[in-house]
Amino acid sequence: MSTDPTPGASGAETVYFSPERRAAVLVETLPYIQRFAGSIIVVKFGGNAMVDDELAARFAEDVVLMHSVGIRPVVVHGGGPQIGALMDRLGIESEFRDGLRVTDAETLDVARMVLVGKVNRDIVSGINRHGPLAVGLSGEDAGLIRASARNPELGFVGDVESVNPAIIERLLAEDLIPVVSTIGVDLSGQAYNINADTVAAAVAGALGAERILYLTDVEGLLADVDDPSTRISRIDLSGLDALFADGTISGGMIPKVRACVDAVEAGVGSAHMVDGRIPHVVLLELFTDVGIGTMVLPDGGVAADGRGVEGPDGTAPGEVAP
Repeated sequence: MSTDPTPGASGAETVYFSPERRAAVLVETLPYIQRFAGSIIVVKFGGNAMVDDELAARFAEDVVLMHSVGIRPVVVHGGGPQIGALMDRLGIESEFRDGLRVTDAETLDVARMVLVGKVNRDIVSGINRHGPLAVGLSGEDAGLIRASARNPELGFVGDVESVNPAIIERLLAEDLIPVVSTIGVDLSGQAYNINADTVAAAVAGALGAERILYLTDVEGLLADVDDPSTRISRIDLSGLDALFADGTISGGMIPKVRACVDAVEAGVGSAHMVDGRIPHVVLLELFTDVGIGTMVLPDGGVAADGRGVEGPDGTAPGEVAP
């Protein structure tokens, strides 16, 4: 392997590997490409990757590569930090209750502008640098996300009542990549801002997705939150119940894990928490033998790709990766 870094097309440093190493990498990916060809994989884009231009560019490359090998990716995104930043610029004070932004009519207008008019367009543009592939959607479009108010005290913060995946299915049938922002509407046409993790799980379930990946700012689920080496590589729903009961899952990890549980309970083959701060993390999780995040499985511990109770690293669900 040559260790002399050379700037790549994106400006990032490229490390050149020997032809033998390159061939080995391609061979390792082949069975995963074959297994996932034709499958729908939902990716919830969030965390640091959304605000770091280089990470966002690598994410777009991952999505395009998935599409190129026959996978049907669907991207779902939020944009909390961007909403907060614009509100600060406009002099609008943010109020939070139990970690949720109180959303009055003015705040909702800002959220729609940011999610639909800015963040969604940026993601679509990043993907379409590689070809005319991505189409932006809001949950308001074609009745995609039916919402209801979560709590009157929170204003226009919504929960998902139902998902009508018809518009996404039409785009997938046209070999396009849907990119969904998380504004939903109720029967009267009132819009609501909805948590992106929740929307991603509901969309994946409605589509019968093979997998859902959540890009986060953590390495995955840790047995010891202070020790990154205790990452749990695979766990089933019963194992998660035990970790909720003993307090291992707490604080900010609760909504992330709940979203994974919701997706699996909705019929998704497996849900994955991965560290979006790692370039090309989507490819590393999908196309390598061990993966680098936490995979949540239905009870029984077997995912559709054959990884589960006895995975390549020898760990059973709930065991710490070596």
